[in-house]
Amino acid sequence: QTIKLNDKNNITLIGLGAIDDFELNLGLNDNVTDPETFQRNEYILGYLPVTTQWNYTFGGNWTHYKENSFQTIVLSRNHLNNSSKKYANNIESQENLLQNYNSQEIENKFRFENTIRKNGWKLNYGIGYEFCQYTNSTFLKIPLLDTNTTIEFESNFNFHKFAYFAQGSKKLFENKLILSLGVRTDHNSYSDDMSNPLRQLSPRFSLAYAFSKKASFNFNIGRYYQLPAYTVMGYRDSTETLLNKQNNITYISNDHIVAGIEYNPTNFCKITIEGFFKNYSNYPFLVNKNISLANLGGDFGVIGNEEVTSTSNGRAYGLEFLTQQKLSKNFYGILAYTWVRSEFKDQYNNFKPSAWDNGHIISLTAGKKFKKDWEIGVKFRFSGGSPYTPYDTLNSSYIQVWNVTNMGLLDYNQLNELRLKANHGLDIRIDKKWYWKKMALNLYLDIQNLYNFQAETPPSLIVLTDTDGNRLINPNDNSRYQTGTIQNPTGTVLPSIGLQFEF
Repeated sequence: QTIKLNDKNNITLIGLGAIDDFELNLGLNDNVTDPETFQRNEYILGYLPVTTQWNYTFGGNWTHYKENSFQTIVLSRNHLNNSSKKYANNIESQENLLQNYNSQEIENKFRFENTIRKNGWKLNYGIGYEFCQYTNSTFLKIPLLDTNTTIEFESNFNFHKFAYFAQGSKKLFENKLILSLGVRTDHNSYSDDMSNPLRQLSPRFSLAYAFSKKASFNFNIGRYYQLPAYTVMGYRDSTETLLNKQNNITYISNDHIVAGIEYNPTNFCKITIEGFFKNYSNYPFLVNKNISLANLGGDFGVIGNEEVTSTSNGRAYGLEFLTQQKLSKNFYGILAYTWVRSEFKDQYNNFKPSAWDNGHIISLTAGKKFKKDWEIGVKFRFSGGSPYTPYDTLNSSYIQVWNVTNMGLLDYNQLNELRLKANHGLDIRIDKKWYWKKMALNLYLDIQNLYNFQAETPPSLIVLTDTDGNRLINPNDNSRYQTGTIQNPTGTVLPSIGLQFEF
């Protein structure tokens, strides 16, 4: 909600919240007769934890206008709660407990900015402050070949974050050249390694030069810093020590350079092509797995809740092409193509594809408006296959290991050496709108994955069972299960109908 106090003062208030409460469908295999489907469902139910998440954010923005400037004060609070629990065979008893994780992240934020426009200059500067609170309760069984161990700890801490920033820009040569120079620094009270603002000094520079009314050259270079995830910062070892703090973890650093050409053949059309290079340093490196956190990817579970060091390095580079047709003659469209390589070094200091190394990415969005306020839009998306790491079949099959993990262990000596097939899909949406003086109504039909493309995901390593569902022991080694693999195609046609009211 925006409240206009007077001609010089506005206040904006906003609040959002969400609850995600999942449960396992333990009757998933009822009446399932296909053996492969049965095994796939059993595998998923075997390893998937029960996850609950809720979060909210609310805040206010006060803006005060002066003749050549305006000042902004922002106050906000956000709160995230995560919990994840898993029992062996999904039997909820204390002796079957494999994982019990709960964490909370709370941030109370303040930011002040002053923006000045005078004599062709634009100057923006300000400060930011956050008071952060983090709690983590972890119980996790870790599989070993001869026995199993348990990680169990309670962690909580709070710290202060500070930011200072300034940026100035100027138009020159009859507005043909725009120069911008900025600097920012962040620091916090978590550790001595992060408390010195000079260590996170991040300058940025950009320019735009118009060759003509239709073509321009754009360039920017800068350094950026990002705090590691609170999950990493809050990890404690068996002695209740903040181990990663003791390991001198610090801000992730990213140096990047971007250059490109923009061409506007008409007032409604824009074409851009850009090249980019990004260099990452101080990225979290997982000590026990001997891989970069960037090579791990994302899955169900808790990521980063373990010992790390700020020693991983990586890079990303590529080209981006975009052409945009703004709404003209009732038609609009955007075509974007990206060729990208994303790589991080492994334990042997060799570059390996990261979880985001998709190669080719295409997005096409188009739409047309018809008479009587009908509109149809389509979106096509294509992404090259993601890299993945094969299983360590031998160590995964040990009974002592599988009874804890209920899934295969990855062979990080073959880090991301395999790659999935490309995936793609088509979405379509039809809208009909009605307008009145103080209200508008939008009725729409949305169909995602129109032609039901089945995307490939990494195959799953499973333990074979008999007709009664009992796990089969390896006849040549009674310390191991018999294993096999199943494919995991994903994708379905997802239609939906909706109404939108605007007052």
